[in-house]
Amino acid sequence: MKRIDEARLESEPEYRFEYLSEFMNFTAEDAAVIHGAVQHLAPLVPALVDAVYDKLFSYDATRKPFLPRQAGYQGAVPDSVEALTLDHEMIQFRKQHLARYLERLVTKPYDGSMVKYLDMVGRIHTAKAGNPEIQVPLVHMNALLGFVADAITNVIFGLGLPRQSEIAAVRAFNKLLWIQNDLINRHYQNTAPR
Repeated sequence: MKRIDEARLESEPEYRFEYLSEFMNFTAEDAAVIHGAVQHLAPLVPALVDAVYDKLFSYDATRKPFLPRQAGYQGAVPDSVEALTLDHEMIQFRKQHLARYLERLVTKPYDGSMVKYLDMVGRIHTAKAGNPEIQVPLVHMNALLGFVADAITNVIFGLGLPRQSEIAAVRAFNKLLWIQNDLINRHYQNTAPR
C-alpha cells in the first residue's frame, strides 16, 4: 500500500498533480496523445472559444462574472450585463486568455510550471487571485468544464481517426480535464457562498 501525505495534497499542487495522475493513470503516453492532437485541435481553437462564450453568454448567471475588470485589461468596462456583448473589447481580451489556455493544454509539457498554471486557472476564478470582485460560483465552473470536455470529445469524434487513436485521445483528455477539475475545485474548499 502506497502512503500518501494528505497534508501535502493540500499544500503542494505538484504533489497533488502527481497523485491524481498516478491514481487516474494519466501517463506520459496520454500526454503524448494530447500533444499529438495539436495538429487537429489548434485550427479549431477559435471556434471552440466562440462556442464557449456563446454558451456562457446565454445565461445571466454565467455572463455576470464577466462584468468586473479582469486583471491586465486596461480598456473600457461596460456598466451593465446587458451592455456586455460578445464583441466588446474586454470579452475579446478574455477570449484570448481562453485560447491560450486551450493551446497550452495541447502544447506544453505537464511539468511543474504547467501544474502551477493549471492550479492558477482554478484560483483566478475565486477572490484568492486576480480581481477579488470576480468570484465565479463553483457550479458555473463545473458546468463550463463539462461543456469544454464534451466539446473536445465531439471534436475528437469528428476527426475520423482510427478507432484506437480516437479512444486514446478521448481517454487522455478525459483524465486531464478531471485533473483540471480537481485543481479548480480545491480553491473552493472552505469558502462561503456569495
